[in-house]
Amino acid sequence: MKNDLFLRACRGEKTERPPVWIMRQAGRYMPEYQEIRKKTSFLGLCKTPDLAAQATMLPVDMLGVDAAILFSDILIPVEAMGMELEFSEHKGPSFPRPVQSRMDVDRLLVPEPVAHTGFVAEAIREINRRLSGRLPLIGFAGAPFTLATYMVEGEISKDFSRVKQMMFSDPETLHTLLDRITETVIRYLEMQIEAGIHAYQIFDTWAGSLSPVHYRSFALPYVRRIVDSLQRHGIPSILYVNGSCALLEDMVTAGTNVVSVDWRMSLANVRERVPASVSIQGNLDPVSLLGTPAILREETRRVLEDMKGRPGYVFNLGHGILPSTPVSMAKYLVSLVQKGLDAPVPSKAQAV
Repeated sequence: MKNDLFLRACRGEKTERPPVWIMRQAGRYMPEYQEIRKKTSFLGLCKTPDLAAQATMLPVDMLGVDAAILFSDILIPVEAMGMELEFSEHKGPSFPRPVQSRMDVDRLLVPEPVAHTGFVAEAIREINRRLSGRLPLIGFAGAPFTLATYMVEGEISKDFSRVKQMMFSDPETLHTLLDRITETVIRYLEMQIEAGIHAYQIFDTWAGSLSPVHYRSFALPYVRRIVDSLQRHGIPSILYVNGSCALLEDMVTAGTNVVSVDWRMSLANVRERVPASVSIQGNLDPVSLLGTPAILREETRRVLEDMKGRPGYVFNLGHGILPSTPVSMAKYLVSLVQKGLDAPVPSKAQAV
């Protein structure tokens, strides 16, 4: 591997500088992505290995990030479980027939990953062919609780009232659903590992909606089971939770090599709460890329300063990059981390 900074940082090793990649680094903010997207639907893009590989490579070639991440969606394996999945440009993902009862749960499959989602493995192999050993490739999956929120709510939710109602009124059914999702995710990530990913991230994006006591019951044990099942492969693992402040100490016990945190707490505080044996990823506010280059530089400086001298650090955003982000600002951010705070401001970014 020509650039192994990311893998070394995930393992807690000292690196010459922090590696940097960006959640959702291939996406709508890139005109080149929009051109690829014109060829098919969003799901069609996820399911066409050559197009998924093209999308994955865009930030590698355009931004110069230190790791590639598979272009896909966390709901791909959920569709394979037997749920009808729809994507709308305005509403995002939705399930027209959400899980509402134990009978609905019992109908769900634990799919054989190659038969149902083999296009993901094909995309991974094609991406690695294009990377030619330049950079590591990150695979990913949604965590069981986060996937359950979509399956029970039917769409993106503000208050997660349906899944929480199930949690408080019929916890046995929710645990049965989480168990089935967990088995699906384990098999899905096994397939990705066998296809050639070098690390994986578990997105528990909506676990921050839970209190610590309910996180320990309905989210953490299932993530821990996934990590334990995949431990034998020896590749780095990352756990991301949006709204992780109250859950940080519990997140560490999931067993991943890295905990990835959102922007709502300082990394100076995070490093005090996370043992040195666990690496840290984060946590620039994504909206800072919509501001001026001078303020972006200052925000980046602050994040880097908070982690100065600590081995095992990966620079990232605290959530996915926003669709309205100028590509020039994303390039500038990567340059600030890689080349230092004196990195020149791209001409287009100066006009922001």
